[in-house]
Amino acid sequence: MRAKLILGTMALVLAGAAAEAQQRPRLGGGLMACRADMETLCGSDKADKPKVRQCIIENRDKVSEDCKRALDAMRNGPGAGAMPTVTVSYGNDARQAIDFYRAKGAAPAPLIVFIHGGAWSLGDKRQASGRKPEHFTGEGYAFASINYRLVPQATVEQQAADVASAIDMLRFRAAEYGIDPNRIALMGHSAGAHLAALVATDPQYLKAADVPMSAVKAVVLLDGAGYDVAAHMKTGGPVVQKLYGPAFGDDPKRQAALSPMTHTAAPNAAAWLALYVEGRDASLGQSRALVQALEKAGAKARAVAVPDSSHGELNQDLGADGDSATADVDAFLKAAL
Repeated sequence: MRAKLILGTMALVLAGAAAEAQQRPRLGGGLMACRADMETLCGSDKADKPKVRQCIIENRDKVSEDCKRALDAMRNGPGAGAMPTVTVSYGNDARQAIDFYRAKGAAPAPLIVFIHGGAWSLGDKRQASGRKPEHFTGEGYAFASINYRLVPQATVEQQAADVASAIDMLRFRAAEYGIDPNRIALMGHSAGAHLAALVATDPQYLKAADVPMSAVKAVVLLDGAGYDVAAHMKTGGPVVQKLYGPAFGDDPKRQAALSPMTHTAAPNAAAWLALYVEGRDASLGQSRALVQALEKAGAKARAVAVPDSSHGELNQDLGADGDSATADVDAFLKAAL
């Protein structure tokens, strides 16, 4: 029944999108045209850059395909911006959407579900995916990049529920999309790494979505630092307080409930790879602590430092030829899936 309701919602959303597309002015290619269109849509208030940036992210689908590719290349670098096979809704909110990329190998293919970052309050599935879809589909994996509702309109608990619901929708469509519904890897960057770790350790989210924990075989965490929320908020300084406060509040019990470190006792996903930027103390300490706790509980887990990178570059470069982090992820997934 739930799936039928969602499919009905999808039909309405797609019909509305088609009607809007017929009325939408199209731009020619080129970054200058993109910039002019973005300023028309979002303004150019230099005093409120985060607001303008989020507006650009949310209005990406209102410009031409050439402009989308220019925006993706500007943000993610050369070679980024592969277009999804299909975009599907998994709920009634506009943010509850999945970009799905079909594997280039034989079906049924193992599935990677990517969760973007953005301090739980920003971010977008298309921009954050970068080179990953082209790379991983070429390696024989199906790839899905998901959006989820954002703080303050939604809570972190609801975001974790969104991740689980997106997985449920992909498993429901497994035959259609050529997916093996029982060979899934979660991959997340920054806040998305926190959500991936939370869903893969706290069974309540997958259980509520009728997804067995055993279906999630592997987890790849990209430079996360929120695995023990209270500890990081205590030691991270004013910047961390500003980023984490709106998401987690000041209730220690809630902070603990939303910390993957609280839930490392089995059951968990079986295999974990936590990549962190070499020299970034927050992600180093949090990644190693989580890995140690997971190993103690019986999971296979490894924390790996990524040299000559940054928090953003680690995510943007994943999937690029010659990237050391990509080689680590490829080897991990080959063994885990």
